[in-house]
Amino acid sequence: QVQFVESGGGLVQPGGSLRLSCAAPGFTMAGYAIGWFRQVPGKEREGVACIGSSDGSTYYEDSVKGRFTISRDNAKNTVYLQMNSLKPEDTAVYYCAANLMRSRCSYTPAQYEYDYWGQGTQVTVSS
Repeated sequence: QVQFVESGGGLVQPGGSLRLSCAAPGFTMAGYAIGWFRQVPGKEREGVACIGSSDGSTYYEDSVKGRFTISRDNAKNTVYLQMNSLKPEDTAVYYCAANLMRSRCSYTPAQYEYDYWGQGTQVTVSS
């Protein structure tokens, strides 16, 4: 069973940065669009960013535009989420997953299109 593995979370002060990594042991990510999502207790999981499989298309949720950057290294079979200028409202568990329906990213990632969820990595932004 495929399960993605997220890492890189932690505690950071407001204005700080973190880089999250998404790996997929036994699964080749290169042929899929990959999305990052986040979830806080009591709320729905929301799409944050996605990157297309071959054209490099990207899309960001409005609240993270200009602060977060998604990228992929197919040679390392890894997708990254660089998060800068972090705010307390970015605090959440962050997940990555593969889009099994589309190969390009042109809108905010929708949960129903994605699968192979990992356990997530906690990001806490606090002073």
